[in-house]
Amino acid sequence: MQPERWQQIDTVLLDMDGTLLDLHFDWTFWMDYLPKAYAEHHHLPLEQAQHTVRTAIAEQTGTLNWYCLDYWSERFELSVADLKQDIKHLIRAHPDVLNFLDALKKNHKQVIMVTNAHRDALALKLEMTQIAPYFDQMISAHDYRCPKEDPSLWAKIQQDVPFDPERTLLIDDNIRALQTAESFGIKYLLAAIHVSPHLDKIDPQGFDFFEFFSEIMPPSTSPQGTL
Repeated sequence: MQPERWQQIDTVLLDMDGTLLDLHFDWTFWMDYLPKAYAEHHHLPLEQAQHTVRTAIAEQTGTLNWYCLDYWSERFELSVADLKQDIKHLIRAHPDVLNFLDALKKNHKQVIMVTNAHRDALALKLEMTQIAPYFDQMISAHDYRCPKEDPSLWAKIQQDVPFDPERTLLIDDNIRALQTAESFGIKYLLAAIHVSPHLDKIDPQGFDFFEFFSEIMPPSTSPQGTL
């Protein structure tokens, strides 16, 4: 996509975790901190707790439960939301995210967050970052009881927050979400492949992609930027 393509885009749908925010917090919490807390709470060897937690998470991949703090709190008999508070200092936005969001608003784009994150997780991320004021709407897939991996979600969102799929851009690190959005008819799709400096880049699987938001600034903000 070329810089002039921005003129053909009215609405920008943005994922949060991994796309706007460094995924290091989430990866550390689910793969390291939560298993340790589970081991301590249930008096288990750490290795056994790691296996239990990671297996349970893998079983729910692609479902709304995977993102649901209430589900995991009940399953692990721990307050997951409270545990996240313990390492919230790890939450941070990717470089140039605030500049990108500011550029979108200056270009009069409708800016909508569409995240699979639970509302409690979303609130914590907003508390620790400065991204909230840039959004016209912030949508959690939990509001609709289905994740972005479910093709029906996009039509449900469109009913509440009207947008023209032919003039809409979705930016996401979730390839399945990009695929369902494409099947719904969203025309412009970008994979955010640099989810964290601590993690491998994702495979865009044929979608247009970028690593850093400095690469995709609207041209009025960065004339040399590309999309």
